[in-house]
Amino acid sequence: MTRITALAAMLATSVLVNPAAAETELTMYYPIAVGGKLTQVVDGIVADFQKQNPDIKVNAIYAGNYDDTRIKALSALNSGQPAQLAVMFSIDAYDLIEQDLIVPFEDVIEGEAEGNWLNSFYPALMANGKIEGKTWGVPFQRSTIVAYYNKDKFREAGLDPEKAPTSWDELIEMGKKLTKDGTSGLMIPSTGYPYWMFQALAIQNGKEVMSNDGTTTYFNDDSVVDTLKFWKSLSSEHGIMPEGTVEWGTLRQAFLEGKTAMMWHSTGNLTAVKNNAKFDFGVAKLPGKVRLGSPTGGGNFYLFKKSTDEEKQAALELIKFMTSPEQAAKWSIATGYMGVSPAAYETKELKEYTASFPPALVARDQLEHAVAEFSTFETARVRDGLNKAIQSALTGEKEPKAALDEAQKAAEKALKAYK
Repeated sequence: MTRITALAAMLATSVLVNPAAAETELTMYYPIAVGGKLTQVVDGIVADFQKQNPDIKVNAIYAGNYDDTRIKALSALNSGQPAQLAVMFSIDAYDLIEQDLIVPFEDVIEGEAEGNWLNSFYPALMANGKIEGKTWGVPFQRSTIVAYYNKDKFREAGLDPEKAPTSWDELIEMGKKLTKDGTSGLMIPSTGYPYWMFQALAIQNGKEVMSNDGTTTYFNDDSVVDTLKFWKSLSSEHGIMPEGTVEWGTLRQAFLEGKTAMMWHSTGNLTAVKNNAKFDFGVAKLPGKVRLGSPTGGGNFYLFKKSTDEEKQAALELIKFMTSPEQAAKWSIATGYMGVSPAAYETKELKEYTASFPPALVARDQLEHAVAEFSTFETARVRDGLNKAIQSALTGEKEPKAALDEAQKAAEKALKAYK
């Protein structure tokens, strides 16, 4: 055997023994919409994943808010561009199933370990993703609505800074004492996601706004109408909230600038408030009337159907990594979103953080009273009708009953085919 022949044989053997790692490339669409430096946080998690999985490359595309993310991800799929997974609204599940765009996780997971992983999340956070016995979405960027309040302003008003309102009556009573010198007692956002805040109020008033099968809404139920009347009365009758609409996108800054003593907002703003508040603040569960309650909120991971088996498995590995207790703990600390599993709160990092900063536990503890976020078939259309009804009532354009009657009629028309 010549030296050249021997070298060729040796190289061939080397290739067989050490084959080049086949790289699987993933495109993940991700919503960046709320407070905190989320892009850097997600980039860091993805970088850690790629170090442990050098055969998987992840392209994270940050696409704006949840609606923007859905539109961009689905446009990519429809135009033949690659997309294997995304974090989108937890309430998008019905529409994604109807369009045959996603697969249930049960079709991808294998073995007892992955089955245990799928069952490891808080049940309240799984409610929007479990439909007809299968799991279509896995929680990651998840929240409940919480009440932020300025303890300094509570002290100035002669209120106990460690006691936030626990009932609607207390909310009004305290709100009146806090409304002075250009400061509103309370602001509840009515742009961006008005249906979300409205659902919280309706739950507190003892009524859900939709059925659990995505086919029925109860917008003009007497209790729901009374809920909208109450929201409007906070400004028109009690004077503790500004007239008209309150902007979702600027509310956090208004709170930080002392323009309102209390605000209702996503727990996803918690770390940003913590890092920027120049005053002593508190975080509490939302108050109630008939009961306590908040809808869950935020985004779930979805697996797109138009991908290879290898890509689905790689995407599953990424999702398992990002939702692991250690990563979920880091995510919660960095952002304010909750850890999505009980195990996340048993990690050393999150135990130490919540011991030093108890407000980080409020959203999790509120899961005891939480319900699935508003979601139906034709979610975008039905939700848009409800949003318009809420805003038209708050601005005085329509009476609450007339506005909600109109939204209910439109919803029934949109959902008729699904009953």
